[in-house]
Amino acid sequence: MIRSDQKARNIMNYKKNEIKEYFNDSLKDYDEETLEQLIKDNELHNEIFNTDYYIIGTYKAKQWLSDKVFDVIEFIKEYEEMNFGELYTDLSNPEKVVNMYVYIIGEQITYDYYEECEAI
Repeated sequence: MIRSDQKARNIMNYKKNEIKEYFNDSLKDYDEETLEQLIKDNELHNEIFNTDYYIIGTYKAKQWLSDKVFDVIEFIKEYEEMNFGELYTDLSNPEKVVNMYVYIIGEQITYDYYEECEAI
């Protein structure tokens, strides 16, 4: 049996490359000054992952989730309960599930980006 922390790491990798590509493409939408300000204000994650939907449409969301839907739901549930003390995402709505999952994975991608910027 897989331990829950190992399972969480495995699900964290679900579509991570796709989400990272979205992040990198989104960076191109900002001029250098705006990007620097977003980084300085620690608002880059919010700007990229919380001001627009990653997926729009129930059908697209269901396709995107594929056979990982229950793993993603469990991942979101654990994240929200740990960070907010309760569950906020409507887990019956595939769009909301995808977009929350992308938001969560986006935190790590943004953090990694900040670390890369500091290393330069």
